[in-house]
Amino acid sequence: MIKAETKIRVRYGETDQMGYVYYGVYAQYYEVGRVEAMRKLGFSYRQVEERGILMPVIDFSISYKKPAFYDDEITVVTYMRERPTGLRLIFDYECFNAVGELLNTGKVTLVLLDKATNKMCKIPDWFQKGFDPFF
Repeated sequence: MIKAETKIRVRYGETDQMGYVYYGVYAQYYEVGRVEAMRKLGFSYRQVEERGILMPVIDFSISYKKPAFYDDEITVVTYMRERPTGLRLIFDYECFNAVGELLNTGKVTLVLLDKATNKMCKIPDWFQKGFDPFF
């Protein structure tokens, strides 16, 4: 299993009129967590794209429990619970406030596209090898 924790400080522009973090901002927070989880594999998103693989999101779900507010420090915990096979990468998320209260849980599914053909492709061997230490 891959687990990465990322701290994010809520900026004023990310809040709505009620002072809560706007619900759509969590997709960006999840992306920050996902990028850091990918670094644990030994390469960055940029390096994956430079090697000809794109990873668009095909599914995003979230369940809200409590709001976060301006200037809160949020911990985004990103998991990849199963070794990916085939065409998809699945990430699970939990966001916590500074006192450890669960704010939300979510899931994001990405597919792999060959940059040259713009068609779905299997996970290349070099990419699969990054998962070896975790599964």
